[in-house]
Amino acid sequence: MAAVLSGGDTGAMEYVSRAPAAPLDRFIDDIYCLTGRPSHRLMRVPPMPSAHLFLHLGGPVRLWDSDLSMAPAVLTDGWFMGMWTRPFFFEYPESVRLVGVHFKPWGMSPFTSMSAAELRDRWAPVDAPWQRSVNRIRERAGDAAPAAATLRMVEEELCSLLAEAPARGLDLVQHTGALLEASHGAVPVGALAHRAGVSGNHLTGMFKAHTGVTPKRMARIYRFARLIVSVDALRPVDWSELAQSAGYFDHAHFSREFKEFTGYTPTEYLALRRRFPTEPQGPQDFGPIPDE
Repeated sequence: MAAVLSGGDTGAMEYVSRAPAAPLDRFIDDIYCLTGRPSHRLMRVPPMPSAHLFLHLGGPVRLWDSDLSMAPAVLTDGWFMGMWTRPFFFEYPESVRLVGVHFKPWGMSPFTSMSAAELRDRWAPVDAPWQRSVNRIRERAGDAAPAAATLRMVEEELCSLLAEAPARGLDLVQHTGALLEASHGAVPVGALAHRAGVSGNHLTGMFKAHTGVTPKRMARIYRFARLIVSVDALRPVDWSELAQSAGYFDHAHFSREFKEFTGYTPTEYLALRRRFPTEPQGPQDFGPIPDE
């Protein structure tokens, strides 16, 4: 899939994505390439149900946490990013050439020795095996390889680094996580554990090991993601109706969680989206919004 993402007259970026074939499709939603000059360099990203691998083939990217006690980072090659439970920020370079991998929440562990718990609300430079992969991709892609060819290279590297045997508990997390995904977080954790034939404590421990978060936290993020992708900023928004359809039955709870995940009230968020409209086709996780 290819789409041109623009936000005014000052720049545009092309987004090309590729859904991987088996066996990678168990762990990865899509691989994408983002190139061009961004209209808005500073972006705020709310929590979304995915982990990421980024390979930057252009200039350095600056990232920082909404927890201002954490030092910002400047990353130039490749980095892993786990599940986030609060917003973070990144700043594009003036010219972007970025390859990203959208892992399913449980999908990163077969590809890196870094733990999901270690990467929760964090980013980290790629480990040694992936640094070799980044170098190979840089050499093969050069400065002007087509996006589709670059994505095929990344898929080949992912296949070569996929662990042959799943880690303990990964099949359980994949199965129950898929139920959360399909229900947009509506299945109670107790029901998940009962259907899987394990205790709630065991399920929670496996989720922390393979996603970095508890199943309850993941359910919250899936519910929020369902709501945020339903917002059409070009039309009147009935927040109460959207919140109820996403599974929020207490408006005060919805408002608190929205502020926790975005840093904005729903009204503030909608005003920002209307100032900086997003193209209807774009990255699967949809969440990044321009920050002022």
